Amino acid sequence: MEATSLNNYKIYPFKDRDHFLNYLSEGNSKNILIALNAEKLVKKDQRLRNLVNQHIGYPDGIGPVLALKRKNYNTKKIPGSEFWLNIVERFYKDETFYLVGGKEHVITKTVSQLKEEFEGINIVGYRNGYMNSDDKRKLFKDIYTKKPDIVFVAMGSPRQEYLMQKMYERHKALYMGLGGSFDIYTNEKDRAPETLRKAGLEWSYRLYKEPKRVFRQTSLLRFAYKFITNKL
Repeated sequence: MEATSLNNYKIYPFKDRDHFLNYLSEGNSKNILIALNAEKLVKKDQRLRNLVNQHIGYPDGIGPVLALKRKNYNTKKIPGSEFWLNIVERFYKDETFYLVGGKEHVITKTVSQLKEEFEGINIVGYRNGYMNSDDKRKLFKDIYTKKPDIVFVAMGSPRQEYLMQKMYERHKALYMGLGGSFDIYTNEKDRAPETLRKAGLEWSYRLYKEPKRVFRQTSLLRFAYKFITNKL
């Protein structure tokens, strides 16, 4: 499958989740999956852009979906907070997993729920997302020793992307950044109602629940300007 570009970020215009899953099954599973939304696509972060362009960026927000449709791609939004569970469902009988992120009680509950929901899942390791330099060295060693097939990292962007990059250098596997997905999975936080998600307004619900995000939402204005002026 050929990728395209939005604001110099490489992005794969997957038609739907099955298309994405099949692509991973066809020899593309040694990679880092990076959710691309309006906020990421207007970041002036060359390190992040280089990382995305070396791996698999996918449309996680309505902004990139609209931009891709204007390029005549028949693509759909693929929310990472849901898609990671599609990956688990597709591969849990054959692959091993490692989870990083969240508070201690959240990651523990996440592992417990996964074992209950996906009987027989092989989770070879996990830890919370609060780490100093020594903790990171221990994590890298554990990843190299246990060699999981799939690693989920829920720490927020771009911190999770940079951590995955370091782990990928030591052990090639499928890595995916999940932001606050463990909190959602364990009901520590609510997602936007389905009506808002379908309308592409999940960002408004996040802003309502977390007003401090208002400064981050300026990226939506920058993205809108680039979209309207066809500069993506």
